Amino acid sequence: MLNDATVATLKSSLRGELIQPGDAQYDAARAVYNAMIQRRPRLIARCADVADVITAVNFARTEKMLVSVRGGGHNAAGLGVCDDGLVIDLSPMRWVRVDPRKRTILAGGGAQWGDVDHAGHAFGLAVPSGIISTTGVGGLTLGGGIGHLTRQCGLTIDNLLAVDMVLADGRFVTANAKENADLFWAVRGGGGNFGVVTAFLYEAHPIHTNYAGPMLYPLEDTADVLRWYRNFIVKAPKELNGFFAFLTVPPGPPFPEHLHLKKMCGMCGATAGRSRRRRRSSSQFARERRRRSISSGPSRTRLCRACSTRSIRRGISGTGRPISCVRSTTMRWRCMRSMAANCRRCCRRCTCTQSMARRRV
Repeated sequence: MLNDATVATLKSSLRGELIQPGDAQYDAARAVYNAMIQRRPRLIARCADVADVITAVNFARTEKMLVSVRGGGHNAAGLGVCDDGLVIDLSPMRWVRVDPRKRTILAGGGAQWGDVDHAGHAFGLAVPSGIISTTGVGGLTLGGGIGHLTRQCGLTIDNLLAVDMVLADGRFVTANAKENADLFWAVRGGGGNFGVVTAFLYEAHPIHTNYAGPMLYPLEDTADVLRWYRNFIVKAPKELNGFFAFLTVPPGPPFPEHLHLKKMCGMCGATAGRSRRRRRSSSQFARERRRRSISSGPSRTRLCRACSTRSIRRGISGTGRPISCVRSTTMRWRCMRSMAANCRRCCRRCTCTQSMARRRV
């Protein structure tokens, strides 16, 4: 039975923190990305290592407690936190190790994609992931993982080579194509509740810099833009990635004030090929759009930014900033050094204030 003595025993067995209702950090520790989720767990074990995870799993089994596992806390349904149960919080396990020779990246269960991007970028390597840098690697990977590199490199889960796991009986195992292959199959789409993944080993790809940003249009243009996008993307080079979106424009930079809070549609595009192929991809994109007159007229607005979150690091080989054109009939992928020439050459009648965004992958 759960009482003060058993809780004290658990607390003394952990290297990480054990947080309870009434503690100063309790509200912050139970909060998740979706602010509508307001659950109140009985205990939150902030695990510092695999030993802490094993201890927490064994405690929950013995005490017959409901368990939730929190990685980055981005799950929309708030599955990383539960009422009156034990939250196994992996966020302290936020380490990343890169093996440039094998082209692999090993990430702790609490790592976020911004951590993986930062570590891999120094070696010119990237793992296909989502579009938000603060998303946890665990939830996105085990859920499939679609993002800016998907057309070129596949889903995140397609690039998963192995996992380290703590099972419900407290055993620690490694699962890959040769060892515990059935478990490896299970965690790659076979369902849930097989255990707590404490580390993910990924195949990494030789990608140094990704150019990305949304191109937005009024909602009344949705049918035309979707028809164009459907026909274009199936023939586009694999290095050119994109997905269609409906959104309310965020009320802040880098979006122009006249677009703030407007309902719009658009394509979030990215290209990550080598410089020559990247230029070919973006030029093809611009040509197709001009030919189909999708973006002609003063009411059309194109806006590109470096990333979907402020926390993604920007510009490794030059200072990159967003571009905003009031009348956007062309698109150019340029760095700041060519901004003046670029504006004179391709945006003579536009209000180009800055250059195309450059971001880390």
